[in-house]
Amino acid sequence: MWGDFILKPTFNIYKSVGELPTRWNTVAQSNVFLQTHYLNVLEESAPVNMQCFYIGIFENNELIGVSLAQYLDLNKLESFGERDKCLKTAVRNFVFKNFASHVLFLGNNMITGQNGYAFSKEIDFEHISEILTQTAKELTLYFKNKGIKIHLVSFKDFYEECSTELKKHDFAEAYEFNAQPNMIFYLDEKWKNADDYIAAFSKKYRDQYKRAHKKFDGIQVKNLTYEEIARHEKTLYNLYHYVAKNAPFNTFFLSENHFSTMKKQCQSNFLLFGYFLGEKLVGFHTLLLNGTVLETYFLGYDAEVQKENMLYLNMLYNMTEFGIEHGFKKIIFGRTALEIKSSIGAVPVKMSGFLYHNNSLINKYISKIFPRLEPEMEWQQRHPFR
Repeated sequence: MWGDFILKPTFNIYKSVGELPTRWNTVAQSNVFLQTHYLNVLEESAPVNMQCFYIGIFENNELIGVSLAQYLDLNKLESFGERDKCLKTAVRNFVFKNFASHVLFLGNNMITGQNGYAFSKEIDFEHISEILTQTAKELTLYFKNKGIKIHLVSFKDFYEECSTELKKHDFAEAYEFNAQPNMIFYLDEKWKNADDYIAAFSKKYRDQYKRAHKKFDGIQVKNLTYEEIARHEKTLYNLYHYVAKNAPFNTFFLSENHFSTMKKQCQSNFLLFGYFLGEKLVGFHTLLLNGTVLETYFLGYDAEVQKENMLYLNMLYNMTEFGIEHGFKKIIFGRTALEIKSSIGAVPVKMSGFLYHNNSLINKYISKIFPRLEPEMEWQQRHPFR
């Protein structure tokens, strides 16, 4: 991403999608998560503790880049996650509530991956780091003038080649952290259907597939229309909420109308598959089509059905088979359930973030404090293919 500017790029911060420049989607065409139909979803159904800002980046008054920022008020959060109940978790929750409850993200905290910015021309990392850090300072001042002190500023999700370059410039003073890896499935271009995929497994993992598929018998999967999503909205939210609150750590919960809003705005680029046992909706998963990349989004399930019917594993297989049959190059599975995702073929990809605390004393020791607050995750990578 190297290029030379005639003039130093400038930026403008917008608080509403309706204010965005007309060329926004042209500049953002490489990433669906920065296009206005998705940004409209955030505007209409963002988590209750989130406020979004949209950054236009200009050269000679021409829009050449777009970016996203999110402010989270963790004081409005019902739970940081209920799965792990131990002293370390209690300490972590206390620290976040009292010393990091007002957080500014440069990037999208709701998804995994490098989705924080897009450009219509090459731009060097010196300018990227400068724009992002200056945006953070301007938004911090904006909230200060509203009587809100931003505690933590985080620049979210960069692949290793980008983080290496960014920390040579304005990110040099920020603390670099590596959260759990992004699980990505790079699909073999020789695979044309599910049979090709299954045939590539070693015997152990082919048996796993057969066992899961047998357990799945009797469950019907349906690609739901907007009307069906709206009709099942309450159940969908309850299924999602069960999974979300049992995660190791949360900074937000979706609003109840999020999935119908996604379908209304993103239409055929957003798919929600409902899993039915008889007439009862017992689970769902969602996908977002992002060019040649298939993005897995949120899901939910009934705990008893999941246990009895291996629902989650079957969802992973179904998402993979969809990706193969529709010609996607890779599937982004995110950074949860690492081991089971590796058992279906996804591999861990290191991602970095950067952060700093606006309290200079806390920031001085952030490299010692932050690692102690991260949820611990021990897992074994699986290698399912022959």
